Order: sequence, then C-alpha cells, then structure tokens
Amino acid sequence: MTHKQILDDLRQPVRDLRARIPGVFEGYGAMSAAAMGDGALDARTKELIALAIAVTRQCDGCIASHARGAARRGATADQVAEALGVAVLMNGGPGTVHAPRALEAFMEFAPDA
Repeated sequence: MTHKQILDDLRQPVRDLRARIPGVFEGYGAMSAAAMGDGALDARTKELIALAIAVTRQCDGCIASHARGAARRGATADQVAEALGVAVLMNGGPGTVHAPRALEAFMEFAPDA
C-alpha cells in the first residue's frame, strides 16, 4: 500500500466522523492552521518536526500526511533524513522501523528530491 493510498483510505472515514462531530474538526483545523503556519519557525521546519513526531507516534496516516506536507513546502530529502535521524535517536529501535517508512512516504510525494 502506498502512502497516497493510506491517505485515500482515510478520506471517507474522516468525512463520516467529521459529519458527526463538526465542531471538533473545526477546532482541530483552526489549531492546525495556527500551529503549522509560518512564524518564528517556517512552515517547512514545522512539517519536518511533525514528521519526526509522526515516527515517534508510529502513525502511518500522520507519516503520510506530514511527508506530503514537507514535500509541498519544498523540503529536501536530506532535510527529511536529518529530521528522521533525530526521531531515531529519540525512539531507538521503533524509530529505525518508522523513520524509513517516513522517508519512503516523502519520496513518494517528492520523487525528484
């Protein structure tokens, strides 16, 4: 399964849940926009942080989403790899499993990186 398929598979279940609890999703969307926009840290750096955290949380949907976000914001494969190195350091063995998945996801969304 590709990381694009992971996101596609989540699309309808998320829509269904959003229809039932729209206020929660509106609040989450507002928080996400506030946290992930440019500020003292640029949005690309924030996506790299989020990608490393996604590895820590071992969340394939999060990895796919933030790999795509990093690609869209112009991150390089070397920047992604360094961020993932920090995730490996902070996570030990599990980081060595999910960090390669995260790099694979990034390369899927930014094949020319």
